[in-house]
Amino acid sequence: MTAPRLKIIFAGTPEFAAVALADLLGHGHQIVAVYTQPDRPAGRGRKLVASPVKQLALEHQLPVEQPESLKKDPAAIENLRSYAPDVMIVAAYGLLLPQSVLDIPTYGCLNIHASLLPRWRGAAPIQRAILAGDKETGITIMQMDAGLDTGAMLLKIPVAIGDTTTAGELHDQLAATGGQAILKTLDDLAAHNLQPQAQDPALATYAKKLDKHEAWIDWSQPAQQIDRQIRAFNPWPVAQTQIDDKILRIRQAQPLNTSSNKPAGTIVQVNSDSVDVACGTNQLRLLDGQLPGGKPMRMADLLNGHAALFSVGKQFSSTDA
Repeated sequence: MTAPRLKIIFAGTPEFAAVALADLLGHGHQIVAVYTQPDRPAGRGRKLVASPVKQLALEHQLPVEQPESLKKDPAAIENLRSYAPDVMIVAAYGLLLPQSVLDIPTYGCLNIHASLLPRWRGAAPIQRAILAGDKETGITIMQMDAGLDTGAMLLKIPVAIGDTTTAGELHDQLAATGGQAILKTLDDLAAHNLQPQAQDPALATYAKKLDKHEAWIDWSQPAQQIDRQIRAFNPWPVAQTQIDDKILRIRQAQPLNTSSNKPAGTIVQVNSDSVDVACGTNQLRLLDGQLPGGKPMRMADLLNGHAALFSVGKQFSSTDA
């Protein structure tokens, strides 16, 4: 028996959401409208740029709605109601949905969340999972309610976090998994096979939004924790430190099981393709770097042009203070 065709409103903004929208486009359901954030200025020219979701929607001639708010705009809510959706799928949309919107679709609003709820509710679950040293995260499809990622869980798919996994790599893995997960959920919804599971609030953690100030490396931390910071902030905002009067941005490093009696932040060894730095515990091997005005490059290339900057005994500063 063929599952019934659902009328879907899709709400999302960044590339993470566009991946799920692309999967939905080939799945046979009817996408009646796409909601995304208003175009924002970007780049040096500060020109208005459409979100990845909007760009994909326009390529497929889908109606696009970009309200500034759905919380204080009755006209926008009535417009959404006019699409008479069976379900609304939300992925990193960026706008709060009031109860009046959650109540519109026949089957409510489903959220594609990039963690295994109730762990890492909030804005930055990918980066917080890496920072915390989690070995596993995943995708949760959640029935949305008025709380912050507090709704009943409909499907969970785990994804491993490797010892060298960056936030960018994990983002791409989770985006692909999110597309697969929402397709399965829609099939189960159409077949009335969903079994909602309540979250245990005692297990909840909060993934607060990233702040650029967090990118500054505190060398008094253990090498392993600094490595997590570097991986969590790759590709944004990129971990950074200061040496002499220059800021060095770091995207890749390797924690070593080697101790040092030098003060934290001291360069203890310069190799042909890396630089070893004393940390609060053990040492960290820097494998790449980016200086102001330059491009990211392997440490071997950076050393060729700036050997004096990275000599043994030089000191990285811990903060921007």
